[in-house]
Amino acid sequence: MGSFIFSKKGDKGETSLLSGERVSKGSPRPEAYGTLDEASSALGLAKVFAGNGKVEEMIATVQEDLIVLGAELSCEGPAPGRYCVESDRGVRLEQWIEELQEEVPLPSCFICPGGNAASAALDLSRTIVRRAERRVAALREAGLNVRPEAQAYLNRLADFLFTLARYAEKRCRN
Repeated sequence: MGSFIFSKKGDKGETSLLSGERVSKGSPRPEAYGTLDEASSALGLAKVFAGNGKVEEMIATVQEDLIVLGAELSCEGPAPGRYCVESDRGVRLEQWIEELQEEVPLPSCFICPGGNAASAALDLSRTIVRRAERRVAALREAGLNVRPEAQAYLNRLADFLFTLARYAEKRCRN
């Protein structure tokens, strides 16, 4: 008999952190890393709509970062090194922002999402990342272990996704 996706361990509203500790699914840590999962899913939608290899590669890299960050946020204490989002990932986002803005300057007015399917999915992703950023700020304010690099990465990621959405409006087919 094969393995199944269900374990029934969460049937009472609890989940396991990376350390194995059981916590309520409604507690701040699962709320934060669950929001990252939502963002990654919305990014997957944007990737499908993009039809642009450059955009797809950037999104795939960000999704990998979100997996690492989610693992980091699921630790009560310091996360093992492979589960830490370091400042170099934020620097990479800054470089991408500069590169994209050289090709497609940002508008000087407010935007209404929905220029095309790819940009709309990217804007949805951005708003979910902003919610994740608020959830992570709440973790820090509650005195729970969150490294400043994690908070900075989410802030930079939202900026990047705004820029990528504007780029997608001009360079993606959907």
